[in-house]
Amino acid sequence: MAAICAGRTAQEKRAPLEILLLETSRKVGAKILMSGGTRCNVTHKEVKPSDFQGGPRHFVKHVLEAFTPADAMGFFNGIGVELVLEPPGKFFPVSHSAQTVLDALIKEVGRAGTALKTDARVTDVKRSGDRFRLSGQGDAFCVSARKVIITTGGLSYPTTGSDGAGYRFASGFGHTIVGTHPALTPLLTNDRDWRNLSGLSLEARLTFSKDGRKQCENRGAFLFTHFGFSGPAALDISRHVATARPEEKPKVVISFLPGHREETLSRAVESEHVKMPKRHIQSVLVRELSLPGRFAETLLKKLGIDGTQTIGASSNETRRRLVHALLEYPLEVEGVYGYKKAEVTAGGVDLREVDVSTMESKLVAGLYFAGEVLDVDGRIGGFNFQWAWSTGALAGRGAARALVS
Repeated sequence: MAAICAGRTAQEKRAPLEILLLETSRKVGAKILMSGGTRCNVTHKEVKPSDFQGGPRHFVKHVLEAFTPADAMGFFNGIGVELVLEPPGKFFPVSHSAQTVLDALIKEVGRAGTALKTDARVTDVKRSGDRFRLSGQGDAFCVSARKVIITTGGLSYPTTGSDGAGYRFASGFGHTIVGTHPALTPLLTNDRDWRNLSGLSLEARLTFSKDGRKQCENRGAFLFTHFGFSGPAALDISRHVATARPEEKPKVVISFLPGHREETLSRAVESEHVKMPKRHIQSVLVRELSLPGRFAETLLKKLGIDGTQTIGASSNETRRRLVHALLEYPLEVEGVYGYKKAEVTAGGVDLREVDVSTMESKLVAGLYFAGEVLDVDGRIGGFNFQWAWSTGALAGRGAARALVS
């Protein structure tokens, strides 16, 4: 996006620029291809500063207003990627293939007059006079440039080429790097009962607290895995789990029935107790509360409740414990999976050291930043892509305008 917008700006001004896009890997766009279940969730219908963590909200707000989701949709439609809206507000290509998005972007890079060099890992960026010198390992290549845009991403999914080099380049120029950690990554558990439910999913609400105070709450699909928990509800809460210290007494509480309150659920269970006293407790969970059978069996086992007991024979205390567990179960979370499966990196270049209008460094003239390398991370659902499109557009335009205006 940065390369395309820089090229377009130069073309509009009829002032040709030499623009070079350096790609670490031999193949371009690995993260685009794997995103959204290989369908690429391009953006979201509504994107707000509150959908992001990290740097100052006003900075994020300004960036999102400068290149909105509507602008992103217009951009992609303009390069031949028709989008379709899916619940709860996600935009995907109608082809349902991330390859469509990647192919269109690569084609547009060429149309914008930008040269693309792959298998070009930059290992060093230095300033010399009014120019920058970028070099590869063992002097594999050397590039001289008047403007440099760092769009190296963070540390997430390192197999795609994300090695944190951008942080090293930025700190080398005096920039502050806000502590980094994995975000949008699965949660881990040592609990065998939950791990044995691998592949089972349900709607849930997760609440994270530390020192007894609620920090965040997320509702969405929740997936049991062979190592722990995944799905949007778990991924969105992971950045908080990743940074919590043991002395802060971190706690994750899950509601397996997020559409219920204690009052309504208690009423439903008591109704079964009166009307269907011979129904087994496990059957009540499955037939009346629409919970998966394997899950109901496992939860009851963990609570020490005999699922074959009839609801009519159950005690008031048993029913109370069951209701409470369904709505406020303290989930056995041991930590997060880490960068290997993290969709994004939290932390990064301090936004206070970046010009919000152009993404140019306030410390080094001619140096720009865009995307995940900055101290901003969004929740799952196209928000991090929107951040990439918005910051990329601003950085590309800013760098080009500084040269052609």
